[in-house]
This record gives sequence, C-alpha cells and structure tokens, in this order.
Amino acid sequence: MQTRKKYIFLTFLASWLLLFLFGGDQLRRFAFFSGRRAEARRSWPRWTDRSLLKSFATPEELQRDGDPSLPSPRERRAARLSAHRSSRCRMETCFDLSRCERHGFKVFTYPQERGQPVSETYGKILRSIERSRYHTPRPEEACLFVLGIDTLDRDRLSGHYVRNVDEKIRGFPLWNGGRNHLIFNLYSGTWPGYGGELGFDVGHAMLAKASFDSRSFRPGFDVSIPLFPKEHPQRGGDRGWLHQHSVPPKKKYLLVFKGKRYLTGIGSGTRNALHHIHNGKDIVSLTTCKHGKDWEKHKDTRCDKDNVDYERFDYQELLHNSTFCIVPRGRRLGSFRFLEALQAACIPVLLSDGWELPFAEAIDWGKAAVVGSERLLLQIPSAVRCIHPERVLAFQQQTQFLWDAYFSSVDKIVHTTLEIIKDRLSPHRSRSRFLWNALPGGLLVLPDFSTHLGDFPFYYLQHGYSPSKKFTAFIRAVSQAGSLSQPILRLIQAVSGSQYCAQIVVLWSCEKPPPPSGKWPQSSVPLTIIQGRRKLSERFFPFGAIQTDAVLSLDEDTSLSTSEVDFAFSVWRSFPERIVGFPTQSHFWDAERGRWGSTSKWTNELSIVLTAAAFYHRYYHSLFTEYLPAGLRELVDGLAACEDILMNVLVAAVTKLPPIKVTQRKQHKEGVAQRAEAGGTDGSRRSSQRQDCLTQLADWFGYMPLVSSRLRLDPVLFKDQVSVLRKKYPSLEK
Repeated sequence: MQTRKKYIFLTFLASWLLLFLFGGDQLRRFAFFSGRRAEARRSWPRWTDRSLLKSFATPEELQRDGDPSLPSPRERRAARLSAHRSSRCRMETCFDLSRCERHGFKVFTYPQERGQPVSETYGKILRSIERSRYHTPRPEEACLFVLGIDTLDRDRLSGHYVRNVDEKIRGFPLWNGGRNHLIFNLYSGTWPGYGGELGFDVGHAMLAKASFDSRSFRPGFDVSIPLFPKEHPQRGGDRGWLHQHSVPPKKKYLLVFKGKRYLTGIGSGTRNALHHIHNGKDIVSLTTCKHGKDWEKHKDTRCDKDNVDYERFDYQELLHNSTFCIVPRGRRLGSFRFLEALQAACIPVLLSDGWELPFAEAIDWGKAAVVGSERLLLQIPSAVRCIHPERVLAFQQQTQFLWDAYFSSVDKIVHTTLEIIKDRLSPHRSRSRFLWNALPGGLLVLPDFSTHLGDFPFYYLQHGYSPSKKFTAFIRAVSQAGSLSQPILRLIQAVSGSQYCAQIVVLWSCEKPPPPSGKWPQSSVPLTIIQGRRKLSERFFPFGAIQTDAVLSLDEDTSLSTSEVDFAFSVWRSFPERIVGFPTQSHFWDAERGRWGSTSKWTNELSIVLTAAAFYHRYYHSLFTEYLPAGLRELVDGLAACEDILMNVLVAAVTKLPPIKVTQRKQHKEGVAQRAEAGGTDGSRRSSQRQDCLTQLADWFGYMPLVSSRLRLDPVLFKDQVSVLRKKYPSLEK
C-alpha cells in the first residue's frame, strides 16, 4: 500500500515537471490574455496593441480609433435605449387612430412659449406645417401634434439647446405620454459620442430625425429626414443642375471628396482613410485638418500636405465635374453634402454604416445612390467603375427627380414627412412605391383620388394605358339675366355635335335659378345642370358628375365649332398631362415695377391657356381642390381672372411643361382675351388683378412655375394647296 502511494506521488510530481518544462510559455500567454480579457471587460480595447490585432493602417490612425474618451458600444447602446424606451412602438400600439376618424388627417402646432424663441430652421418647419392643407388651429380636430418647443438641436454644447424639455412637455394637457405627437430633430447627442439621445423622454411620440441610426429607428413609426442647413429655402428652392431631357457630358472626375477630417473622436476613422483611394487623376479625395480650435494639438504628419492640396480645388467645381461624390459620415451619420450631391447630379456614394436613409420607407435609394461600407472603402473605386454608362445616366436623372420632388425646400421635406405618416393611417389607400419614385412624385399624386395608375394623366406611356375616348364639356354660366343667351345655346349645339362628347355639365353660377329643363336645347348627349355657389374656384371642384378623363372647360360666351373641338380633343389625347386649348396669354417679368405681369396680345410666346376654352385631365380638379391650401382658393375667389392662371401654374408646377395651343378659326375672335386687354377702368382693374395674382402665386410656390412655349399645333395639310376633300378639318381655314 505504501509502495502504491509512493508511485502515485512520483507520477504526479513528474507530470508537473514536464508541464513546467514544455508548457510554461503557453501558461504565461494564458495568464496574459486572461488579464487582457479582464481589462477588456472594464474598458473598450485599444487597437494600437499590435500583439492583439495585425493592422494595415498607420499608427496615427490606429491611435485615433483607440481614443479612450469615446464611450464603449455598451454605453452607446444604453444611451440609445434610454432615449427610446418605447422602442417597440408601432402605429397600432402607440398612436391613437381614433383621433383621425372624424376630421381626417389634421395637424396642430403648439403656440410658441413666451421668452423661448425658436431657431430660424424650426420656424421654417412650423411655417411649412401652417401653410399645408393639413393644418388646423383647433386642437380638438387634430390627428397629429407638433411641439412649439424647438427640439432640432439637442447638443448640450449648442446655443440653441433648450433645457428642461421634460418638465415643459409633461405640463402640456395634450401631451398624453407623447401619443399622436411628432418631434423634429436634426442634431442629437453631444461630444464625444454624439449618440442618439435627445435629453428628454419622447414617450410614445414619433421622431422625424436626421442622422437616424437603424438600430434605434422604429420602422413604420419614425421618419428619417435629411440633414439640411439653416440656409435651406422655405419653399421653391433652386433647381437641380441637370436639366430635364438633357444628357450630361462626360465628367472630368469619376469620384471626388473634399471636406474636413477629424483628428480625434467619432467619425475620424472613415475620413482619415479616404486618402488611400486618392490618385490625383480621376479620383480626387481632399481633406483638411483645420477643424476645431485645437486642431494643431492633434495634427499628424499628413496635415501640412493635406491642407495645401485642399486649397488647390474649388468644392463647387468638383461637384459640377464629377460623376460620383463620396458622402462619408461626419460626427453624426448624416451629412450636408448628401443634399449637395443630389442637387449637383453627382451620384452619392454613401459611407455611413447604420444610417437609416431619408424617407427610405418611400424612396428607393438603390436607383439614385451607391450604398457602400466603411469597412470596404478600398473597393469603392473599382465598384463605381463597373457601373454601365446607361445606368449612370439613370442614377443622375433620379437624383434630379428626388431633389426637386422631396428635398429642394423645407416645405417639401416637411410635407413629405406628413404624407408618409398619412399613408400609414390608411394602408389600403396609400401610395405605392412606384408613385413615390416616378414623376411627378408622391406629393402630387393623391391616393384619395385613385390608387390605379391608369386614372392619372402621368403614366399612360409607361404602362400602356390610354385616356378615355370621350370628354365631358363643362360650361360655367354666370349670366345675370337668368335666361339662356344665344352664345350658350350655340355652344351647346356645337359641342354636342362632336363625336367624342359624352355629356355636357353646366355649372349655373347665377343669382336666379336655372331655367326649367324644357327651356334647354335638345342634344344628343346627356345634359346636367349643377347649382353653383358663385365662386370662381368652384369651376375646378371635382364634381362627381364628371366621369371622363378629359374635361373641356368652357365659358358661356365662348365661340367654337365642332371641328375645332374634335381637333383639340385629338391633340389632348396625345398630351393628356397638359392643358390644350385656344385663347392664350404669356407672362413676363416687369423689371420697372418689380412684379410679374401677363399679356393677351398675339405674340410668338405663350405660357397660359385660358380655361375659357381648354381641355385638361379631370385629375387636376382634385389636385386644385385638395392639394392647394384654402388660402390660394380664397385668393382666386377675390381676384377676377385668377382662377385660370392658378390652374395653369398648378399644371406647370406638376409637369414642368408648357400648355399647348391649337389652331382656331380667325373669324372667331378670342373674346376672353380681348376683354382682358380692353381699355377703360374695368380693363385696367382686371390687368392689375392678374398682376397681383401672378405675383402672389410666385411668392407662394417660391418660384414662377409657368413655362413658355413657341409651339402651336395645326392639322396636317392645314392651309396646304391641296384639295379640300383631302383635309380632315377644312372648316378651320375659314
């Protein structure tokens, strides 16, 4: 027994000696890494330790990535969760849909607090909401609420930071834990982490936020908006640099970037690595270290050379002359250069991992931007070189469409946000993704009118649809006699004789009631009388009696023949998105008076077709009544000869195209145009009102949408020296 214990003890001792002799090095490494793991649990590891990670970056870049002042991922995640306690919010769980059932989608903006001014940018956002058709001054009618407290800048170091927001909003009787509230934010977090925290509990409120992290973004509830500067225009905005229907020339540069690089802190890694792809030929990547007050304390060996190269190129020139523009993250995920690249038709190459792109719920960014990865920066040049030229052109065209439709002004950014939220309330009547990503854009396509593409005037060619082969004649009668005049009787007879006329609708806008049915002329098409309210804008109301795609708008004293109507309708069917008609006007800028004016004189240009005799699509009735705010319709009712100008401005703003004039018999004098140019007090008053109308409309839209044209369409063989029997519309030459 003693011998057995002795052998066991010797075996155990020999095993320890062998382990010490041959495995000591492994034991020491094990102890080393155990200590390292314990240290890693206490703080974010410093990647400058070459024994832990083999790196291909320079030591200076690694040192900046290992800045110990930055919060760890766990700390950043805790900050996000504290900022979004209701991270599982959906429209069904955190939004009271019953508030929207009675009065529809209405938005109420809180009154601004005394002694608490808002920033210029937040003031623009509030004015955009108040100018929209959804605004209501009565909170009991509201479906959605927007705070009067400026929440755009939640950086504690900023001068616009508003303190004690939690206490203020909890005192609002309408707050209700944030339900049915929308909070706008452009800057969240502060140095050094720039996380997503806002500094107050948003509760069940929706966030319309720039630089949204996809990990804290609540799909179907929040809205990601772009980061835009305080100089961004309230309305209108500058047009894109690529003109419609034009092919851009081959650009000098393939890929460019010019901007600041951060020497320390979050966001420095990506920008510091951009110099690796710079070749000085078709790829230009320029950075400067001159950022912040103490940049010289942290400058590296590249700073002096980078600063010199940076000054050699002009930023706007690079935007104009490059096909692709790198859009890396800054301190936050978003960047001002994103919108700058869109406007310049420079295809954005996004390097911002985790960024929820603006309006991604509606916009297909795969058609307008290249979404890259910060970790695969060196593959970006080869990736963009592989894109086919036709695809590049499609990208550039889409950037211009998106810029003009959704991003060129604060109004469009805010209205897009509201429309996305409105679509969530009625998914069965919401816009399809196609409507958001095709001309004229989601803001100008009303799902309440229809969800079928064939009911709109914009998609016939793309989808093989065609407008209806009949039209509705819509005659506005304003005679004070209360009886049928000879001009309206002749007009009904001429229009009803057209083979394309489906029905005639008369809008009776007189003090006296309309004549009985026996007094109206007999016609081969149905005749409907609608009692009007004597408002100029009601001629464009979407009456249910109008069932055809085409509407022939007429005044009671308009003189037309059946041949003129037939020819004009055949022209309209080829251009269903435009106004096609007879009497015209042209607009001009009066430099002496500093205002817009119009003239009815026969010139070589036209930009307005009067709705006294014009074809257009019935959808524009819905757009006129439901898209435009009530203030513009009130303007029309208060100014004579303004309703047809507003309709032309609206159609031009939607299509970016001029109206079309068709030929008319010379013996038919354009009575409407002549009255507009008539002398005397009445003529001067109407001319002054037209000028006021144009000026106020240009101010509301932010620019002058009207487009001039020198085109008039005549029938084939018109006035040609051939037999009359060979001409389809010989009566037009009389």
